Amino acid sequence: MASFESLDATKWSEIEPQYQDLLDREINSSEALEAWLLELGRFDAYVGETGSMLYVNMTCDTENEEIKQAYLDFVENVQPELAKMGDMLNRKFAENQYADQLDSEEYNVLLRDTRMDLALFREENIPLGTELTKLGQRYNEICGAMTVEFDGEERTMQQMGKYLQVNERGVREDAYKTVGERRFQDAEEIDEIYEKMIELRQQVAENAGYENYRDYIFDAKHRFDYTPTDCEAFQDAVEAICVPLMRDVDDQRKRDLKLDSLRMWDLGHDVHGREPLKPFTEVEEMVAGTSRMFHRLSPELGKFFDSLRDGTSLDLDSRKGKAPGGYQLQRDHSRKPFIFMNATGLQRDLETMVHEAGHAFHSIYADDLPLVDYRSAPLEFCEVAAMSMELLTHDFLDEFYTKEDAKRAVREHLEGIVSILAWIATIDAFQHWIYTNPSHSRTERHEKWLELGNRFGSILDWSGFEDWRKVSWQKQLHLFSYPFYYIEYGIAQLGALQIWLQYRENPEHALKNYATAMRLGGSRPLPDLFEAGEMKFDLGRTTVQGLIDAVRDELSKLPA
Repeated sequence: MASFESLDATKWSEIEPQYQDLLDREINSSEALEAWLLELGRFDAYVGETGSMLYVNMTCDTENEEIKQAYLDFVENVQPELAKMGDMLNRKFAENQYADQLDSEEYNVLLRDTRMDLALFREENIPLGTELTKLGQRYNEICGAMTVEFDGEERTMQQMGKYLQVNERGVREDAYKTVGERRFQDAEEIDEIYEKMIELRQQVAENAGYENYRDYIFDAKHRFDYTPTDCEAFQDAVEAICVPLMRDVDDQRKRDLKLDSLRMWDLGHDVHGREPLKPFTEVEEMVAGTSRMFHRLSPELGKFFDSLRDGTSLDLDSRKGKAPGGYQLQRDHSRKPFIFMNATGLQRDLETMVHEAGHAFHSIYADDLPLVDYRSAPLEFCEVAAMSMELLTHDFLDEFYTKEDAKRAVREHLEGIVSILAWIATIDAFQHWIYTNPSHSRTERHEKWLELGNRFGSILDWSGFEDWRKVSWQKQLHLFSYPFYYIEYGIAQLGALQIWLQYRENPEHALKNYATAMRLGGSRPLPDLFEAGEMKFDLGRTTVQGLIDAVRDELSKLPA
C-alpha cells in the first residue's frame, strides 16, 4: 500500500480498496504477519483520526448543521462498513496459522482482545451501534443548548458554576435554582433517550448471546482482570471508608457555617467567607501557568506540555453551543494529542487542564510503540496518567495562588477525591442495576437513584427539590455515551494515590515509575501496568483503607 494521505477517509468508496488489499494479502510467515499488522495499524490510524476530528469539530460547535451532518454521515455511512471490515481483518489475523508463533509477551494482549472481539461481533449489532451514537449526539445537542439568563447575561451551564462559589448565600441559591429549572425542562426527553439506549443495549447483548448488557460489556471492554463482584467489593469499600469521611467533612462545613441543614448550594464556597479561588481570568493565563508548573515538576513533562501550544491542539474556553465536559483525544496519524474543555476561571478548570494534560503525556510516552493498538491503554490505566498529575502538581500551585490559597486548593482537591470516589461508586452501582434489570420502569429507575444517593451520598437536605434529585443522574455524560465507563476512574484513583504517596517519599523515583508504566501503553495486561509503576492492582478494603487514611492525615494538616 502506497501513500494514502490523499484519500478522503470520510468516503467509504475511497478507503475500501485499501482495506480490501490488506484483506486479500497473502501472509506466509510470522514476519509477514507482523509487517501486515503494522501496515494495517498505520491505515487505521489515518482513518480513525479522520473520524475523531469529525467528532472534535462537532463537540466544538454542536449548533453548526454542516459540521453535525458531516459527523453523522461518517457515523451512518462509514463506521458500519468499518465495523464489518474490522471483523474480517480481525479474523484474518487471529485465525492466521502464524498468529500463535508471534512473540507471546508482545502479542498476548492484542491476540486476547482480538479473539474476544471476534467472539462478540454480530453484524446485526452494527445498525444498533449507529442508532446509539445518534442518540448520544442528541443528548449532546440538548446539553450544549442549555443556557440561562443570569446576572444580566446569557450563560452556559458551565459558566454558572462560579456563582455556586460566591459568599452570598442568596446568589448561590438563585444560581442553583436557575440551573436546576433549566435542566429539568429537558428531563423527560433525556429520560426517553436513556430508555431507548437501555433497550438497544439489551438487544446488542442478546444478539451476542448474553443475558444482559452488563455481562456483555465486561467482555466487550476486555475486563479480563476484574469482575462485577470486584466492582461490588469496591462499592462496599467506598461505602465503608470514603462515605464516612465525606460526611464528616460535610458535617464540619455545616457547623462552620452555623446551618441547621446543608443545602445543595452550600458546598462550593469558602466557609470563612473568603473569595472563591480564581486561578486565572483568561484561558492563556491558565495555559502559561500550567506550563510553568509542569516544568518545575519535570523538565520532560514541561516540554511535552509546551508541544501542545501549537494552535491546533487545545480548545479550552466555554461558549454557547459547545458540548459539555472535557476530554483528551490522541490523533494517531499525526501523533498529536488534542485537549477539549470548558474553562471559566475556576479551580476545577485548572484541575481539568492538568488532568487532560496527563492523558496527553500518556499518549506522548506511548507514541513510539509500533502497534497502533498499543498506543492506547485500558481506561483504568489511562486515568492513572491523568489523576496522578492532579496530585503531583500540588506543590506548584503557587504559580496561580498565594501560599494560603494554594493550601485551600489542595484541601479542596483532596476533599474532592473522597467525594468523587463516592460518586463513582454511585454511578457504577446504578449502571449495574440498570443493565441487570433492563425492563425496569422510569419510576423504579428514579427510586433506585434515590436509594443509592442515601447509600453513598452526602448529608445534604434535598427537601423541596425531590423531583430534581430523582433525575440528577442525567448530567453524567458517561451514562449516555460511554456506558460502564466510570469504575475506571475509581480504579485509577487508587493507582494515582499510590503514585502520590511514592512522590512524597521520593519524587524522582515516583516520576520514573510513572514514565516507565506510561511507556507501556496498552501492551501489557492491566495488573502488569500497575506493577510497572510499583502500584497494587486491588479494589478491596485493605488498599482503599490505607489510601484514604493517608488522605485523612493530609487533610488534618491543612486549614479549612
